[in-house]
Amino acid sequence: MAARRRGTTAAALLLLSAMVTGCGGAASAGTDGPGGDPAAAAGAGTAATATVLPVAERLPAPDTAGRDLAGRDLALRSYRGKVVVLNVWGTWCAPCRAEAPELEALRGALEPRGVRLVGVDVRDRSTGPAVAFEKAYGLHYPSIHDPDGKLLLAYPPALLNPQAIPSTLVVDRQGRIAAAVSGPVTRAQLEPLVTRVAEEGS
Repeated sequence: MAARRRGTTAAALLLLSAMVTGCGGAASAGTDGPGGDPAAAAGAGTAATATVLPVAERLPAPDTAGRDLAGRDLALRSYRGKVVVLNVWGTWCAPCRAEAPELEALRGALEPRGVRLVGVDVRDRSTGPAVAFEKAYGLHYPSIHDPDGKLLLAYPPALLNPQAIPSTLVVDRQGRIAAAVSGPVTRAQLEPLVTRVAEEGS
């Protein structure tokens, strides 16, 4: 019972701390690189929300797969046995630019503990702006190129809304969705949650 209360409290804290503005579906796709106009890129903002799922209620994550920004095959299933932070982003999205350094810091801190970050770059028609984005923010994790956002349609809309960018999922070692955050996050907000998932069964 105490463990359940702690989990509920952590979920509530994450929810409160994540109440920020993200990019809505109205942002224009593929027009801005890392130096684009943040005001234009923001589009219609929506308040971010977070959902933390008890182990018994977790659903298998879809087998998201495609080509990364370098043209190599990349599939979520290849990370089974690792905790995966799956971040959906686009170069046209101002909050995505704000959270990119935070996600890279999270990667550096948690990769030694079996955590991997994977991005899904959506609505960028070509990979050029996305590659420039990675270089500008020093990102060292791969991203699948999904110009039409089709990969997102395989996810339950309640956990991953294709119109809410950025969005982040935490996938546990068994390939199940453990948590979902709609809106930009910081390392401080996300790290305790990811750490808890990484420590499950240890």
